[in-house]
Amino acid sequence: MIWFVMLLVGLLAGVSTPHEVLAQRYDVFAVRYGTIEGFPLRGLLPDAPEGETLDIAMAFWVIRGEGRVVLVDSGFFREAWLDRYTFRDYRRPDAALAALSIAPDEVTDLVVTHAHWDHMGGIELFPDATLWIQAEEYAYYTGPAWQEGGRNGGIDPEDIRHLVERNLEGSVRLVEGDGVEVLPGITVFTGARHTFASQYVRVESDVPVILASDNAYLYQALDEERASATFSPQDRPGNVAAGRRMRELAGEAGRVVPGHDPGQFERFPQVAEGVVRIAGDGSPGGSGDEPPPPSRQWRHGAGR
Repeated sequence: MIWFVMLLVGLLAGVSTPHEVLAQRYDVFAVRYGTIEGFPLRGLLPDAPEGETLDIAMAFWVIRGEGRVVLVDSGFFREAWLDRYTFRDYRRPDAALAALSIAPDEVTDLVVTHAHWDHMGGIELFPDATLWIQAEEYAYYTGPAWQEGGRNGGIDPEDIRHLVERNLEGSVRLVEGDGVEVLPGITVFTGARHTFASQYVRVESDVPVILASDNAYLYQALDEERASATFSPQDRPGNVAAGRRMRELAGEAGRVVPGHDPGQFERFPQVAEGVVRIAGDGSPGGSGDEPPPPSRQWRHGAGR
């Protein structure tokens, strides 16, 4: 009997947990779909001097592996926004994704970090994806944001209409708060308050990575512990605290990727035009079987 127990312990000691195996299987990329020229720096860092501008990268992020293609944000495609800003080298997000040989119908999931036009404005381009958004973000921007006293700056009503339609179809998942693993090895966090209930993403790859999106616009904000633009001025201290937490969750500052800093396309190796690899070794992700089930710490948007 003793020999059997010892054999069993030895076998278990040599078996990796699903989390450990998964940690080697996600590749993480940043995809640049354009540049806005001369963007006011104060729109990114509220304490920046008046009159300073910056050419900012317009980007979304791709997590690939375990039989899934997960986008973090989706860019935008509506002409009205192209007319509002001075763009250079704009590519529609689904076309930009082709640089990774990914077709729109291959996108299985799409994490919406927040509802602004340049992050949620491309969800229509990926009709087969399951959308993951904070429940409070969904509730606010489909309701109180449009009432007297509500705040809806940077929100495109057409995006909201489509989000509601996807909810009615059953393809929206409403995430309930902070620290939720929405998919194996992919966890979302709140607290930065870029919008009413924005979220950022931690990915387990060969190293942990934080995709901050606009919860931290620039490396400068993270390095100097300065607030990025927030839902209200009262949220700025919490945004700075969230930046510290991002670095802790990533293990080091260089693994936190800000939302609009063009530096991310210089710090990481380029793998295609406008695409850099943030983490992973490019080995095939998963076995080609059905993707693993998501966490149950969310609820169907349509209440099913």
